[in-house]
Amino acid sequence: MNSVSAGKVTAFGTAVLLSLLAAPAHAAPQAPDPDLASLRGVLRTAMKQGAPGAVARIDDEGTVVTTSAGIADRGTERSLAATDRFRIGSVTKIFSAVVLLQLVDEKKLKLDTPVNRYLPGLLPDDRITVRHVLGHRSGLYDYTNDMFARTVPGFEAVRSKVFTYRQLVDRSLRKPRTTAPGGPYSYSNTNFVVAGMLIEKLTGNPVGTEYQQRIVVPLGLKDTFYVHPGKKIPGRYARGYLTPDPSGAALVDATEQTASWAQSAGALISSTRDLNVFLTALMEGRLMSGTQLTQMRKWVPAGTGQAYGLGLRRRDLSCGVSVYGHTGAVQGYYTYAFASKDGKRSLAAFVNTSNNGAVHTTMLRSLESAFCGKKTKAVRGSSVSERAEAVDPGAAAH
Repeated sequence: MNSVSAGKVTAFGTAVLLSLLAAPAHAAPQAPDPDLASLRGVLRTAMKQGAPGAVARIDDEGTVVTTSAGIADRGTERSLAATDRFRIGSVTKIFSAVVLLQLVDEKKLKLDTPVNRYLPGLLPDDRITVRHVLGHRSGLYDYTNDMFARTVPGFEAVRSKVFTYRQLVDRSLRKPRTTAPGGPYSYSNTNFVVAGMLIEKLTGNPVGTEYQQRIVVPLGLKDTFYVHPGKKIPGRYARGYLTPDPSGAALVDATEQTASWAQSAGALISSTRDLNVFLTALMEGRLMSGTQLTQMRKWVPAGTGQAYGLGLRRRDLSCGVSVYGHTGAVQGYYTYAFASKDGKRSLAAFVNTSNNGAVHTTMLRSLESAFCGKKTKAVRGSSVSERAEAVDPGAAAH
């Protein structure tokens, strides 16, 4: 899937080219081609485990491969298409982090300044900094743990509600903090609610406007929308189905919701094409300065074979390759969006179900298929040692 092009070659260039060709193979290893048969097998397995449909798209230096299986709508039985839009859940966190890091570049924000300097009196501890929030090291309790302790009843209670950011933060502050500020990684959607508040305070605009002006329009993203508090997904989309907690219970159509309980932590809508364009631009350094991209990729341990930066996840695969992005879970959808460090290869995949640990575990194997090829096999159970970085807590495998 890789291609090489060449123009005029000078004598010096010819010598360099010959020396590269003569170099030992291990001197410049090439990434293996994606294992497309394995990737299709992943999607089929996810369907057998309860997903109505599944999609994956790989962008590899101009080469695009898409594969899909199953249905987008259980009512009409319309086939799922690779171009269908869907709710991306916590992949939204990368967008929020990008906006804040752009504001750092604009000298409107400092990562190591306390959040309360910008949002006076919001948090109970002046030691919690912007960096702590973006890296899930603030210790702020994840309010969604209680909100969705019972998956379907919890969702039905909030699917039409419209929350303020402050109401969501207040839900978190009713509970003790999980770590001291700057302590170990402890995933919490509350952090990215605070991120949304920072964006709106510093820019004077809604987060949706900032996503649009700073990311969506410059990158030409045609399928990416922040419709909160609207409930509908624009255009052609996959319907999302929430798996109830009781085994064997009928799936619940969760497509239409305000997603107000998530907002800047997980309310964006997108497509596999747009997510790959976005991640490629991010990893190539086109969305912020090199200094801020370095800050974004300052890692702390975040589970076996994983690390977290500022709104960005690193996953270390069985073949020694590391990939960068995020997973997302919002009622009815699991999303997987990752790219290589240089941005040359990216994968975006989703299934239109959630709260199904078996499906989630299976879909994580799509990373191995896309980035490790046929040369290695995933170590069984190696990539699902913790709850997914999701905004649907009941949805993910431990």
